[in-house]
Amino acid sequence: MTTINTALLIIHILCVLAILVLLLLQWNKSPRKLNPGILHAGMTALIAGLAMVGMYSTVHPNDTLNHTKYGIKLLVLLAILVIGYRNVKKPILSKNIWLVLVGLTFTNILIATLWR
Repeated sequence: MTTINTALLIIHILCVLAILVLLLLQWNKSPRKLNPGILHAGMTALIAGLAMVGMYSTVHPNDTLNHTKYGIKLLVLLAILVIGYRNVKKPILSKNIWLVLVGLTFTNILIATLWR
């Protein structure tokens, strides 16, 4: 189970980094467009994160799960997905929406790394 949890963690981290990279690639584009890969990476990160939370008590039997941290991370990721799905078919992604997506992604990364 530890191996599966580690594999899910790596997948989750790579997907969140993929969201960030795909957003930052739009930095200098004059008409920004939302890359559908952001939605795919977001859904994969969501599934991997939910699987890790589900396996937490098996992998870490002596620890307690911080439901607040993972609940906030879930809400941030869901916000990224909702904003992404609302804007994926639009021909131009506004700068404000792009900044919100970048900010939410950075927030998710900061919560994961700094909140113990």
